[in-house]
Amino acid sequence: MPLLIFDVIEGRSEAELKTLLDAAHRAVLSAFEVPPRDRYQIVHENKAQHMVIEDTGLNLTRTRDLVVVRVITSPRAEEQKQRFYAELSRELKESCGIESSDLMVSITTNSKGDWSFGNGVAQYLTGDL
Repeated sequence: MPLLIFDVIEGRSEAELKTLLDAAHRAVLSAFEVPPRDRYQIVHENKAQHMVIEDTGLNLTRTRDLVVVRVITSPRAEEQKQRFYAELSRELKESCGIESSDLMVSITTNSKGDWSFGNGVAQYLTGDL
């Protein structure tokens, strides 16, 4: 049930975006141990000048391959988060050639009642999930 929102610099092909999303989903499956069809992903393509992502003094080199991933999810153990960061970085490097310095991730946690998957109900609260 994690919702992943990707911000990238415009210019990637449809095939490149599909490869990126598939790689990210593999990282979600591995780190968060969710069912395979638990896949919610949105891509925003931005002009390069609309993404100012610096390095907080960590001496990271950013390129046009930059990917910012926002993850909205129910609470996850710190170990799961760390595993997700590592798995996502590995998957994007192996599948897309994206360097770890071009990946930034932010996780926002919410509760079961904050989700409705459709039909105007909170399925976690009704027992449907």
